[in-house]
Amino acid sequence: MSSMKRGSAAIVGVAESDIGSVAADMSVIDLMAQGTVRALRDAGLTLADVDGIFCATTQARTSAMSLAEYLKKPDAYVDSTIVGGSSFEIHVAHAQAAIEAGLCSVAVVAYGSTQRSAGRKNASPREFNPYETPFKPFMPSTAYAMAANRHMHEYGTTSEQLAWIKVAASHHAQHNPHAMLPKVVTVEDVVNSPLVSDPLHRLDCCVISDGGGALIVTRPEIAKSLKRPLVKVKGHGEATKNQNAGYTDLTYSGAVWSGPRAFEEAGVTPKDIQYASIYDSFTITVLIQLEDLGFCKKGEGGKFVADGNLISGVGKLPFNTDGGGLCNNHPANRGGMTKVIEAVRQLRHEAHPKVQVPGCTLALAHGTGGLLGTRHGSATVILERE
Repeated sequence: MSSMKRGSAAIVGVAESDIGSVAADMSVIDLMAQGTVRALRDAGLTLADVDGIFCATTQARTSAMSLAEYLKKPDAYVDSTIVGGSSFEIHVAHAQAAIEAGLCSVAVVAYGSTQRSAGRKNASPREFNPYETPFKPFMPSTAYAMAANRHMHEYGTTSEQLAWIKVAASHHAQHNPHAMLPKVVTVEDVVNSPLVSDPLHRLDCCVISDGGGALIVTRPEIAKSLKRPLVKVKGHGEATKNQNAGYTDLTYSGAVWSGPRAFEEAGVTPKDIQYASIYDSFTITVLIQLEDLGFCKKGEGGKFVADGNLISGVGKLPFNTDGGGLCNNHPANRGGMTKVIEAVRQLRHEAHPKVQVPGCTLALAHGTGGLLGTRHGSATVILERE
């Protein structure tokens, strides 16, 4: 049953993109952007007013991030729910809910398709990594290796420091009977493993697995009736980071926007967090996100993760106590799901006794979707046990 207030949002501008042969040389993102500009003109608004982007197309796997990049809106609220032909009616409802919640004020709902001209082919490669695709990089590791190399160049970060992230994950995975890599490794094991994409070694990379998961979110009154520890969503933030037409800085992620938003909404600071689930496709992913979330200053991530600082019971910030994607499991593009699951287990005090954070009441879960070195989405959730 919907609880939306009737009349709480209004559609104030509409427009079509080019149709037919005149659109044949355009990409789906071109068409979305063209329709957006025309609809804003119809409404008497400008791109500067837009702070919400809702779009979906089967021809672009990261349509919301791509359109946010095209419109130069990295900090916009985004939604790319796809449910076929009804997607955009749903987007209208989602936009209304987001506006009511204060997540955005002016939302664009956009669509583009080149189905006729493209036939059965997916979207043109220019929609995806246009500055890397022509050089045929070995993805995804190349995108992360670029970020790692740049971070090392700018801040003196070392392979040994990155290795400590894998070491911490392995210390936790040894207590997880389902972990794919339950063996504890050393810094030497990591840096001596074969290079995959310089400077990243095989043990700097996550495992690849089947799997999945689910989350049930409900109203507080229902949650209280279930006789389970109550874990509340205390703060949330999201953002997209893109290539900025090639003028990009590889040393930071979208967490520089999503993290502060989540902390502000929750009314807490990084120092208050007792446990962190951090997306860990590669070791460099963890290090950069920890900096951007405010657990340490930019450039000091190497020192922060070294010497076991992420190991539960040893360090100041226990992370990924199930072993994370580096050692436990990593279903393709869905590592963010397991991050929330383990954060909830920590707050319920249901993690393995060897890695359970004593008295844990405040946790953070952070996910990155896409590629750290190119285009990605970033989302931060702060959870609290009542």
